[in-house]
Amino acid sequence: MRQATIERNTKETQIKLSLNLDDYSTIDIDTGIGFFNHMLDAFARHGRFGLVVKANGDLNVDPHHTTEDVGIALGMALKEALGDKAGIERFGSALIPLDETLSRVVIDLSGRSYLVFNAELTNPKLGDYDTEVTEDFFQAFAFNAELNCHAEVLYGRNTHHKIETLFKALGRATRAAVTLNPEIKGVPSRKGSFK
Repeated sequence: MRQATIERNTKETQIKLSLNLDDYSTIDIDTGIGFFNHMLDAFARHGRFGLVVKANGDLNVDPHHTTEDVGIALGMALKEALGDKAGIERFGSALIPLDETLSRVVIDLSGRSYLVFNAELTNPKLGDYDTEVTEDFFQAFAFNAELNCHAEVLYGRNTHHKIETLFKALGRATRAAVTLNPEIKGVPSRKGSFK
């Protein structure tokens, strides 16, 4: 099975995260931030990933460190779980609606880190979650997984819906990209490597 466990400890956060690309029977998330738990659950369920996250962070300061550092750990886990990436589809995209909102995420597991993030998040807070850290999570994930990610809210009104569709689309796009295709021999790159 393609899986990885990352333990990351700093003065700001202590994180243990396990990702399983091939068995999504276990999803158990506790970051101390209710809305963020909800988003990670949406990512895992719609991506069909097993995901266990236990994070203790300096939430007395704000949710930024915890959110960003979970993104770092998740990106590291994805990179490790994929190994040499032989046989994967490589590219993935998803267009996800939720009521009045429509969002799109497109990724390339290219070995090159890049994020384009276009979302107008008008409500600055959802519960204890600062909505501006959504982009920080996506950047941390993309850079540590070494993937290209283009994430955008095409239209919508409700900030909760906007962020939720981004996380669901990230899950679906990642699932599409990591899917093994028996017709693909070796690494799907003209260079023969993603490095």
